[in-house]
Amino acid sequence: MGAMEGKIKIKVCGMREEENIRLLCQLPIDYIGFIFYPHSKRYVGEMPARNVQLVPKPIKRVGVFVDATLDAIKMAFDRYQLDLVQLHGSENPEFCFALKNIGIPIIKAFAANKSNLSQLQSYQQVCDFLLFDTPTSQHGGSGSKFDWTILQQYDIPLPFFLSGGLSAADVHEIRLFHHPQFYAIDVNSRFEIQAGVKNISLLKSFIEQL
Repeated sequence: MGAMEGKIKIKVCGMREEENIRLLCQLPIDYIGFIFYPHSKRYVGEMPARNVQLVPKPIKRVGVFVDATLDAIKMAFDRYQLDLVQLHGSENPEFCFALKNIGIPIIKAFAANKSNLSQLQSYQQVCDFLLFDTPTSQHGGSGSKFDWTILQQYDIPLPFFLSGGLSAADVHEIRLFHHPQFYAIDVNSRFEIQAGVKNISLLKSFIEQL
């Protein structure tokens, strides 16, 4: 890890099904992600608000959006009683500022390549966290890892989530990864039985080993 205190935080993304959410929330996770991007295989669709209300308070509820409107984000934020939003598209710093200005905390996702990482400075004041994912045309969910050493070249001002194809086989690598702002990992497709349904026992053993 690095200067971020305590054990690495864990975010499980792409949740949707009531019973699966209930079981996941019995594990020691810190963030749970719900995808509000219609083109995702894990899109929540018309998921009842009660599925999110099942999530006990210590676990933060994150809504994931890709180039959605301010109104659409605010509506979902209020309806599902979210704690943060994760912006996974080409949202600019002005858009982030507008959201932050109405009291919505932000995780801004970036595909981990040099041109994207050179923009980080302009997001420093308008986001709460960054998230680094594998470059893909699909806005995440590639199931592939990127070369984490690229992050060592940057003086990143905000705590960040490490994402992109993390699996149960990556425990050792995660434990060895050091960066002063490394805050959390974000897992999704590599822990699924099918899109939107997580393998709870696999997650449990993975978390225990971290």
